[in-house]
Amino acid sequence: MTADQDLAPRRSAHSIPVVFGAGAAIGVLGGMIGLGGAEFRLPLLIGLFGFAALSAVILNKAMSLVVVLVALPARLAAVSAGEVAAHWSVAVNLLAGSLLGAWAGATWAVRMRSSTLYKVLAALMMLMATALLATHLSTVGTLALPLWAQVPIGVVAGFGIGVVAAIMGVAGGELLIPTIVLLFGLDIKAAGSLSLLVSLPTMLVAFARYSRDGSFAVLGANRRFALVMIAGSIAGAALGGLLLGVFPELVLIPVLSVILLVSAVKLARHD
Repeated sequence: MTADQDLAPRRSAHSIPVVFGAGAAIGVLGGMIGLGGAEFRLPLLIGLFGFAALSAVILNKAMSLVVVLVALPARLAAVSAGEVAAHWSVAVNLLAGSLLGAWAGATWAVRMRSSTLYKVLAALMMLMATALLATHLSTVGTLALPLWAQVPIGVVAGFGIGVVAAIMGVAGGELLIPTIVLLFGLDIKAAGSLSLLVSLPTMLVAFARYSRDGSFAVLGANRRFALVMIAGSIAGAALGGLLLGVFPELVLIPVLSVILLVSAVKLARHD
């Protein structure tokens, strides 16, 4: 393997309040816009806490998985299980591609040179910033494609999303939600719930692939760090949900997108 194998952060250990506070801040940001916040967690893991790229991705994937598991019951309470089940074919269509994409993405990540992985992460963060703006500040239309075209495009889109989610260690909701709306014509609310159902098995596949690599030991070496940040993220997400609507999206989304873009530039310059 050529990817960076460092298991511990390059900087000195941070106190529990700092780690919890960072997780809470990420949770608040994610909660206010209905996302898990993993896109904002990744640059913090690298920039603030000093983890190497691959270690940060694996930690981010583990934390994202827990956050999605916690969010799923609450989301299903908001959208009935029957309504979600009515669109099972959409989830299956995307999963046909995303599961393969997750395995491929995780495989590529562990084989990349560390310097290459930083640049790839920077490019993907720019993609996430663009998706964030497109999803929240514009009306996503529908393509109204015939079934014979919709199915293969759904598989290809799922594959791409699976790759991105695996390499960044995120759930991929920023890409899944607009894809579901655009390709399958569902409303945002149903798309949000379906995105979680697609994200969970996709993340598990990427997690399984990472578990075969030596870098997976980063989880054991930083167990307390991960648990504290997860606790902060969950608490922050709850607070962020309460603050939903306090800050207008017309202001909040561009600010968050700028944060992602600035973080992307810093990652691109990382060596």
